[in-house]
Amino acid sequence: MSKNALTRKQVAIVYHFFPHYRSAILSELLERKDFECILVGDVKDPNDSSIEPWIPPRDTFVRTPCRKLTSGVLWQTGLIRLITNRNLDVIIFLGNFTFLSTWIAALLAKRKGIRVLFWTHGWLRDEKGIKDAIRTRFYRLAHALLLYGNRAKQIAVRKGFSPHRLHVIYNSLDYKRQKEIRNLISDQRLLALRAKILPDSANSIIVCTGRLTKLKKLDILLNAMALLNQQGHKVCLLLVGDGPERESLERLSLKLNLSVYFYGACYEEASLAELIMCANVAVSPGQVGLTAMHALAYGVPVITHGDLDHQMPECEAILPGRTGDTFQRGDVSDLAQVLKKWILRPWPDIQTRTECTTIIDKFYNPDFQASVISRAVFGNPAE
Repeated sequence: MSKNALTRKQVAIVYHFFPHYRSAILSELLERKDFECILVGDVKDPNDSSIEPWIPPRDTFVRTPCRKLTSGVLWQTGLIRLITNRNLDVIIFLGNFTFLSTWIAALLAKRKGIRVLFWTHGWLRDEKGIKDAIRTRFYRLAHALLLYGNRAKQIAVRKGFSPHRLHVIYNSLDYKRQKEIRNLISDQRLLALRAKILPDSANSIIVCTGRLTKLKKLDILLNAMALLNQQGHKVCLLLVGDGPERESLERLSLKLNLSVYFYGACYEEASLAELIMCANVAVSPGQVGLTAMHALAYGVPVITHGDLDHQMPECEAILPGRTGDTFQRGDVSDLAQVLKKWILRPWPDIQTRTECTTIIDKFYNPDFQASVISRAVFGNPAE
């Protein structure tokens, strides 16, 4: 640790592991001038080995092995030693109440005078009962919460939390890189791509990215497309991803006589950018999470269902009629009706593209997240 670092606040960020999609915001925090970070966690997810980990630079990383006790319940070894031996001013925990070690570590940190923050979804819906009581008690251990969305803040205030302790940091991907890629892609390149991979590319294109699983509810989308076809509105679907539902989706698309292109898995960001940008609209019939950030960053509006009790915080980036739209959860005919508004628009729709990228520029990026986290680190009230 440098001498200059000793004059800055010392901050530890504790996750059970660091997923690859957190690399941009974590790198941003490591580069902060107003405090110095160490990243504390394991090298892989003890609950889901399919999620690609991000390993921080060696001099910033403290490994604390995690052990799965039961489904969802976890113990992280080494947190007590970290708090006892390190001269920390602030510790930011992933705010998961099923991580038993976090309860003990947070209490010990507070006893030592260390400021405790929880980085968490918070409440996705109003709840009652024992689970909610435990969750609420857990969140009260922290001096402040770093929340993914405004709805969680509103629910927390109704539960008696001070709004000054509730910092909304939203979510993000590597937006700096996404902007660089986006600015290099011409409409001519996208038109050529549409013609190459989709023979019906004169029609509007819907894109879906991510694993093909039942949770994505893609059968709802296929049936909505069939309704549109019956009404004379031809549309193509580009599925970027693979998964256990691929075969059943292929069968359903053939049965319904739909124009669906199964691209398969794609992990190269420049290719993903082109595949997303060649579409008129992105659709996530089930929950929408970082998929929304991905599409909006490339100027593509997003459609998902509007039942907030069954949604993720990222849906707040969807401004109806501007950056996308919502439909009634599980309602095929309503999804078809909402889709119609977007597939009949000209492509590319410059105004819509601008609306989509503007909301990412403003809120859903690592720079914004880091600035709000910095406020919380220094004990400033939430805005």
